[in-house]
Amino acid sequence: MKLYDITRELFGTEVYPGDPAPEYERLLEVRNGDACNLTYLKMCAHNGTHMDAPRHFLDEGKAIDELPLEQVMGKCSVVEFDGILDGKQAGRMIDGKEKKVLWKGRVVFTEGAAEAFAEAGMELAGVESQTVGPPDAPAGVHRILLGAGMAILEGLNLEKVECGNYFLCAQPLKLGGCDGAPCRAVLIAEI
Repeated sequence: MKLYDITRELFGTEVYPGDPAPEYERLLEVRNGDACNLTYLKMCAHNGTHMDAPRHFLDEGKAIDELPLEQVMGKCSVVEFDGILDGKQAGRMIDGKEKKVLWKGRVVFTEGAAEAFAEAGMELAGVESQTVGPPDAPAGVHRILLGAGMAILEGLNLEKVECGNYFLCAQPLKLGGCDGAPCRAVLIAEI
């Protein structure tokens, strides 16, 4: 088997406009005579490679700790697209694919694409950018996807991954009641 780490390094990843950048402070350091190294983190739940839960845009939606592991792990397809993805294109591209689809490239989902995903019963959609919708108005796409109970995986690094089928492991941190969480995303390929 071959493993692909598709997670971006947290502190070097661009944040969504308006979101606070992640910060850290060294509370203890061995080199200063402390017994151990200890780091304090301050960050938005949507920094770096992260997962959006339905609660991100829907008050009654599932929180990140309520997503079943079967939804964030399992067979997935990686496809490639650059540009604005409409509903017809989306329907054709996901036909015959797994219920979890990761999008390689600079894809922007339209509301039509989001509706095609919802109608197809997709469980998870992942992208390399920090948002699945248009950067200036992402709410509509998020509401459709999350309203259909999907998980959204954003901030991926698929540069070294070929299109095809894989096993996805993308467990978000178990942050009780939160709308999203950072995660370490890995693809497993059979050799």
